[in-house]
Amino acid sequence: MILIGPEEAGQRIDNFLLRICKGVPKSHVYQVLRSGQVRVNKGRVDQTYRLADGDTVRVPPIRIPERNESRAPATEFRILLEDDALLIIDKPSGVAVHGGSGVSHGVIEQLRAARPAAKFLELVHRLDRETSGILVLAKKRSALVHLHEQIREGRLDKRYLALVRGEWPNRRQHVKLPLFKYTAADGERRVRVQADGLPSHTVFNLLRKYGDYVLLEAELKTGRTHQIRVHLASTGFPIVGDDKYGDFALNRALQKAEGDRAALKRMFLHAYRLGFIHPVSGKQVSVQAPLPELCKRFLDSLPQA
Repeated sequence: MILIGPEEAGQRIDNFLLRICKGVPKSHVYQVLRSGQVRVNKGRVDQTYRLADGDTVRVPPIRIPERNESRAPATEFRILLEDDALLIIDKPSGVAVHGGSGVSHGVIEQLRAARPAAKFLELVHRLDRETSGILVLAKKRSALVHLHEQIREGRLDKRYLALVRGEWPNRRQHVKLPLFKYTAADGERRVRVQADGLPSHTVFNLLRKYGDYVLLEAELKTGRTHQIRVHLASTGFPIVGDDKYGDFALNRALQKAEGDRAALKRMFLHAYRLGFIHPVSGKQVSVQAPLPELCKRFLDSLPQA
């Protein structure tokens, strides 16, 4: 029996069950709901029911197969901002934000293991595994709902740093190309430009030239999967080190240092700045994450314009 508090109020019963029944197949959660085994205030509800403060939810015993997966290691990450409502970290490149698709655990599982007393900790948004930088987590459901509302309304100011090779044409360039998400033959999640895809908009600002390379600031107007990567690749300027949409020959060459140029063994895409309205104080908040040392070392080794 679970007593619903203000943090859970307003959440759909199916989403609530999926969150508390970690590891239970989604199909089984819905089967339990449809069969009436879940009761709210002793009565049956359907999957669209929204919980209210003070509701009592009966969750039946659910048997799940034992897994041999190792528990997520308790890990903390570099904190950029933390208060009672939010936790904002600087995610390293190469770390997934959550488990799944061949990854046993990610940032969220590691942070939950490190903070067993935390009653609520959820991702507000996602970053690709290869992308480093600002990642926001909510410590209260009300903060999560508030920030998701800002995301839907396009009120978050999200900025990334990306390095490309070639003669970038304009100081400021808008790219509006529809993006379609699909699964490749190898099972990998991919995105391509396609006429019936989702409307997608990125603004690129030229920051500085480094010999044959250009450092860009990417300003997200929409938040589609792999948006920056596909928009740049589709305009002929793939991100340096991108192993999905990049220049694979160049990526291989950059794996090793050459002359004064340092090696680069990652994708050069970093979420470096975020602006939003704080869900509790209502004040404007701006957070920055410094460029990772590996990227900084690579830039410093290039010809300085």
